[in-house]
This record gives sequence, C-alpha cells and structure tokens, in this order.
Amino acid sequence: MKKKQINQDTKDKDDIQPQNIPEKVVWWAIANTYFIWLVGGLYVVGAIMGWLLLLFLVIKILAQTKDTPVEEKISISWVIWLWVIGMIFMEIALIGGHVDYNLPTSLIIKSSIGWAKGWAALALYPLAGCLNIRPQLIYRAVCIVGFHTLLITPFLLLAPSLHLPQVLYVSPLRAIGGPGNEFFDVPFYEIDGSTGDLRWRLFTPWGPALGFVGNVNFMLALQEKNQKWRYLGLIGSVLMCFVCKSRMAQLCIVVIPLLTSVLSGMSRPRILIGMGFASYLGGIFSPSIIMAIDNFWEGFKAARAASTRVRMALKRIAIYRWHTEAPIWGHGVVEDGPHIVEYMPIGSHHTWAGVLFVKGIIGFIALAVPMAASFIYLLIKSMNKECPTAKVGLSIVMILFLYANGENLEILVYLYWPGLVVMGIGCQETPNSKYLQTKDTKNIEEAT
Repeated sequence: MKKKQINQDTKDKDDIQPQNIPEKVVWWAIANTYFIWLVGGLYVVGAIMGWLLLLFLVIKILAQTKDTPVEEKISISWVIWLWVIGMIFMEIALIGGHVDYNLPTSLIIKSSIGWAKGWAALALYPLAGCLNIRPQLIYRAVCIVGFHTLLITPFLLLAPSLHLPQVLYVSPLRAIGGPGNEFFDVPFYEIDGSTGDLRWRLFTPWGPALGFVGNVNFMLALQEKNQKWRYLGLIGSVLMCFVCKSRMAQLCIVVIPLLTSVLSGMSRPRILIGMGFASYLGGIFSPSIIMAIDNFWEGFKAARAASTRVRMALKRIAIYRWHTEAPIWGHGVVEDGPHIVEYMPIGSHHTWAGVLFVKGIIGFIALAVPMAASFIYLLIKSMNKECPTAKVGLSIVMILFLYANGENLEILVYLYWPGLVVMGIGCQETPNSKYLQTKDTKNIEEAT
C-alpha cells in the first residue's frame, strides 16, 4: 500500500494540469511567455489578465449561496484589502495632481488608463490569489519558462557574432498603445549605452527588468517538487539574472533566499542562537565589516558609474521638485528631465521617488502601507511550517522592496505578476488549507 501511494505521489508531481478556468488562464499566460513575446503580446496580456481574473472572482462571489461549503467560499484577507484601498488612493492622487495643475480631462482619462494597466494590477493580482489557483501550478509554469530560456539563450548569445540585428521587429500590437517600442519588440541583444558591453533582455523591455523577473521566478521555481523541473527552472532563472548584467539582479538572487530563510526561521531556536552568535561576532569585527560594506558599495556603484550617476540625479530631482512644488498630490504626470539625466523621465528608475513626484505624499502612503503590512503579516505567517506559501510570499515582498529602489514597480507588473498571485495565495493561506488536508490524507494512507 505504501509503495503504491509513493508511486501515485510521484505521478502527481510529474503531471500538474489546470483544473478550472482561472488555472487554465494563468497556466496559458505563464507557460507560453516566449510564444506570446514573439507576437509582442506580453504587455497586452499582462494588462488584461488582472482584470480577467477579477471578473472570475466577482462571478464566483456572486454565485455563492448560504449552502456553499465554507472551504469553497471566497474570503479576502485584510492585507489584500489594503492593496485594493491603496491602489484606489493611487487613482485619487492621480486625479488630484491633474486637477491641481489644471491638466485637461483627456489627459486624466489617458493617465487613468495607465493606472488600470499598472498600479491597479498591484492589487488585482494579489486578489486573484483568493481564487482556487494552486501555487504548485504556477511553480511548474515558471519552470517551463526557465526551460524555454535555456533553449533560446544559446542562440541569442551567438546573435552578435552572427551580426544579426539588435531588434528583429516591433509587433503591430504597438498600435494599441503603451510606454514605448521596447515593450512590443523582439530583440536579439543590445549594447549598453554607458559601457558598450553586450547584454540581453530577452522578453523584457530592458536588462534590469529581466533580472527582476529572474529573481521572482527563482523564488517560485525553488518550490517545485519535481527535481527535473526544479533544476530547469532554477538554472533558467539564474541565467536571466546573469545575461542581463544587472548588479541588482546578481545581488538579489543571493540575498533574498538567505533573508527569507533567516526571517521565516526566527521562531526556531537554531536560528535565534545563530543570530545571537552572529551579532556577537558582528560587534567584535564591526569596523572591518563596515569598511567591507563601504568598499562593496563603492565598487557596486563604480561598476556602472554613468548609470549610477543618472539614477541618483533623477532621484534627487524628483524628491526636490516634489517637496518644493507639489507635496500633497504630486505633479500628476511624468516629465522629462534635463540634459544632466539624458532627458530621462523624472522619477524613473526609482519607485518611491517616482511616486512622490507624480502622486505626492498621498501616493507614497498608498504604496508604503500595503507593502509594509504585507511584509509584517507574511513574516509572522512564514514562521508557521504549515503555511509554506506565506514564506514564498514573503520573499516576493522583499524583492519588491529591493527593486523599488532601482525600477518602477507599476510599469513592470505585467512581467512579474505570477509572484503577486502567489503572494496573494500566501496571504490567504491557513493551516487548514487544502494543501494541509492533502498532506494529512497522504500520511493516513501511508500509515494504513
């Protein structure tokens, strides 16, 4: 009986298939990432998916009756409600900034459409975690993306030697509208404007964005139970982080797993003893540690000095103009910067500075509160071994925190949304979830 059950468990791990419409939609969108990219449809799919999943959620809520089993009823965590309220306040801040600067109604409508494709998605995808979507399905789909990355990358690495064009074509879907051509093109490689080095961005608009996706996918692939798919997913994710040549990506892929393990294990004696011992040694060797950190940070900035200079200047300009010109509602719209920042949009490359410049202190609070609450809530839940998805959700929140200092979260949400769905599942997870019921059934059958 035990051998039969083990064989069945192995078969189940190898064969993960969607079981309902939301799972089918999510599986299709993730597993076919590269095929959708070839037609330039990733931005369109990412913008629509969140609203489609919301429609599924509303239908399921309306279909509930008093006879609906408790485990089938939709309940939304208060943390997810904070994301919903926060992103609504983002729209309020957007309208407030437009009105404050007497911008035309047509521009308010255009900016609101942008909000629906970006900021709103930061609430829509965690909301999708309230649907009956298994995290294991997302883990496997992400591993398939990693496998496809391993297949396509050798050809892309050879593309410069074969003198192929940097960009093969721009999809006709660009006519739908979006931030720029880079969100709809199919590139082979690119040349870094500041260093002249080759770098690859695959299906993302720029190199560091690929590192962002690679880190999210790495933490998801790490949860895959099938060893073959886990290795393919992990190697593919690591490859993304290195071919993009992003400093943040390479730092993040080492730091986040370590931080997640330490923080989620703080209730365990071994971790607490280890942290106490590390704290003791840290106090003794603090001068050397501080010097090493300073040297690392200087080397980190010097690795791409021109890029660092532009990023820091954009941040300073955004914060100064927010503080002196529009502290409450912000400026409402993005503005191009001066020559010193190569005319890049003010507040770009930094979520917090960008939010302050465009949406003021209202927008800043609207993002900071749900992010901080999610971190604390998932940190507490992750200490419970019976809530494994909460630990994954915690790692996703920490990735968002780190990348908020180097990217604009809202503009890339169409790429890393699988991580937000898992974060939402983690917020909903309870010790009595279906995952645990399955595990307990397995233990009973083995005992039999």
